[in-house]
Amino acid sequence: MALTKSEAAKLTNDLLTRGVIETIVKESQVLSRLPFMEVTGTAVTYNREATMPAATFYEVGDTWTEAAPTFTQISTALKILGGDADVDNFLQATYADPNDLEAEVIANRSKSVAHKFSDAFFNGDTTGDPKSFDGLTKALTGTSQEFAAGVNGAALTLDMVDQLVDLVAPGKPDALFMSKRTRRKLSSLRRASGNLLETDVDQFGQRALFYDGIPVLVDDFVSNAQTQGSSGPTTSSVYAVKFGQGVGVLGLEHGGIAIEPVGELETKDATRWRVKWYCGLAIFSMLGVARVKGITA
Repeated sequence: MALTKSEAAKLTNDLLTRGVIETIVKESQVLSRLPFMEVTGTAVTYNREATMPAATFYEVGDTWTEAAPTFTQISTALKILGGDADVDNFLQATYADPNDLEAEVIANRSKSVAHKFSDAFFNGDTTGDPKSFDGLTKALTGTSQEFAAGVNGAALTLDMVDQLVDLVAPGKPDALFMSKRTRRKLSSLRRASGNLLETDVDQFGQRALFYDGIPVLVDDFVSNAQTQGSSGPTTSSVYAVKFGQGVGVLGLEHGGIAIEPVGELETKDATRWRVKWYCGLAIFSMLGVARVKGITA
């Protein structure tokens, strides 16, 4: 069963691990909502529906013909994400609460893990970095689930947002990801139309924005420095995403996020901790993701 990282944290007995997961989730709009599937082995292979079998009207007594769907087999490998955190032994010994210092250092390293995953979620490209995984931008490039605001970019319109939402099926996207710049433009468009973006309280008790019931999530890793035709690198994108196996995007992991004590270092007076995560990203259905690109300032 797929769980979000925030739900997984509730099932974790280790307080340090739970704290790291909570830090990672709070640092990432992606990880606060993306469900994860446990993977046995180094990769997961799944079938993505390519075409549906055709249905036909028949007369009484007609000969019925068989039709079968076609699938594209996709294999997604787990990647190793993480980093080391060194706790200075002198500060550890003299700090008012050693546990607080240790937790602060590990939490700081955990933030960088969250940021790296979020960056790869949108911008990951195994051509440039084989150690990473492919993100939404690469997966959507050249597909029918992507369209440009203009040949050389253009300002965002509400029609573009509606077109983006309509590309996702079945139903509506679970989230719209965009930059702060684009969110400001979207808010301005709604005000000009006589409607405001709806607001509600999210799972962290913070005010959240919604567009026709779809959460509007601002992520700093949605770049404002993309190139579209002669406009660039000054344009941005909005991503519409459904989460879940069979319908959209699902995170992959083996064993969850681990925090391991490496031990005393030889070259300096410090103790090292390692935050590591065997993780990946699977797009089970291309209809579950979409992108409008080339949005100018």
